[in-house]
Amino acid sequence: MFKKEDCFYLGKIVRKHSFKGEVVIKLDTDEPSLYQNLESVFVEHGKDLIPFFITESLLQKGNQLRVCFETVDTEQDADAIMNSGIYLPLEFLPKLTGNKFYFHEVIGFKAVDVNYGAFGEVVGINDSTAQALFEIDYEGTPVLIPMIDEFIKEIDRKGKQVVLETPPGLIEMYLS
Repeated sequence: MFKKEDCFYLGKIVRKHSFKGEVVIKLDTDEPSLYQNLESVFVEHGKDLIPFFITESLLQKGNQLRVCFETVDTEQDADAIMNSGIYLPLEFLPKLTGNKFYFHEVIGFKAVDVNYGAFGEVVGINDSTAQALFEIDYEGTPVLIPMIDEFIKEIDRKGKQVVLETPPGLIEMYLS
C-alpha cells in the first residue's frame, strides 16, 4: 500500500465523459504528454490511495486526460470517484537537473548564502503565497526566503544544500 508521502499529486478527476464510466483528469503538470500512456494511477479515497488500472487514455485540450478505468464502467462508478485526487509514486517524476527542483526534494537540505554562509535547514516550502518561500529553520528561528531565480545560485544535490545569494540584510533581519 502506497502512502501519500511516497507519491506526488498528478491531478484531479474533474468530470465524467460518458455513460460508460469514462472520466476526465485535469493534470497538474507542465508536461502532460509524459503521462498519456500510464498503466495505472492511485485514486485518493479518504486518507487512502487505491490503485486503479487504466484500459484506455487520451490526452485532450492540453492538460486533460480522458481515461477508462478497468473497474469503472457505469455512471455511478464514475460518480463515486468524482473530484478525487490522482497520485503517482515519486519515482515516476522526471529527474530535474541544474537549478530546477521539486519542492519535496530540497526538504532537509542545508541553506547556504554566498555572503552570509550556512544559516539553517530547509524544513518546508510555503507555496500558499503569491511568491513561494523557502522555510528555513535556524536554531529554532524560522527564516523565510523568496524562491526567486536570482536568489537561487545552486541546488547541490550531492552536498544536499541550497546555495542562495540574498540581498544584504535579509537573513540578518530574521536573526537579530
